[in-house]
Amino acid sequence: MTIKINYLKKTNIKTASNIVLFVNDRFNILNLKKHISSKEFIYIKDLLATSDLKKNIFVFEVNSKRKIILISIKNDLKTSQIENLGAEFYVRINYGKNSEYSISSDTVLGKSNNFLGHFLHGLKLKSYKFNKYKTKKEVRIISINVVGNRNKPSSQTQLKFKSLEEGIFYTRDLVSEPGNILHPDEYAKRLSSLKKDGLKVNIYDQKKLKKLGMHSLLGVGMGSVRGSYLVTMEWNGV
Repeated sequence: MTIKINYLKKTNIKTASNIVLFVNDRFNILNLKKHISSKEFIYIKDLLATSDLKKNIFVFEVNSKRKIILISIKNDLKTSQIENLGAEFYVRINYGKNSEYSISSDTVLGKSNNFLGHFLHGLKLKSYKFNKYKTKKEVRIISINVVGNRNKPSSQTQLKFKSLEEGIFYTRDLVSEPGNILHPDEYAKRLSSLKKDGLKVNIYDQKKLKKLGMHSLLGVGMGSVRGSYLVTMEWNGV
């Protein structure tokens, strides 16, 4: 599964197949009238009247080709809770044949700092899967179109989250590799490749470790056909 996030300047969200709108903790939908038709408004309002409003997300299948998803923004959410909300949203869309969703940034309410950035970050983190050794790999792509004039994360914020996600996914790849693949020799080799990202990487092999007097570490590695290594990484950037 791949999540592709697109920031669009103009689109008619009323004609989109699957739309995502944000509401307050009481699921008040009065401010959504300009985003949905009058029939859809009445339909959703009637269903909400008998629903458990403690939930975070409601998915309304208006017809066979259109879904309206309401996401409640509770009061005083922490950034971790916003990211968890994004992860919950991913779980709700990670099934079926639907592959495109349009999120209205204009419907984001409250004073949460960079709500949408953290929400999408949580969605991306939840989408991670380690499929490297699967015979049949899932090639499905879900496109998230972010539309609206307000509350979009800045280009700098988008880049920050993208860098975080790449680093987290790289780390998850490492811890998911089996030990017969990611042995010390391979581990040191992969960490050395991080030099291209601006890290200062020093690899201490058995010869250097012996010179440094690290005999305890070398002693542990003597029972393996693989080498012993100590790798240090330094980041002096911003």
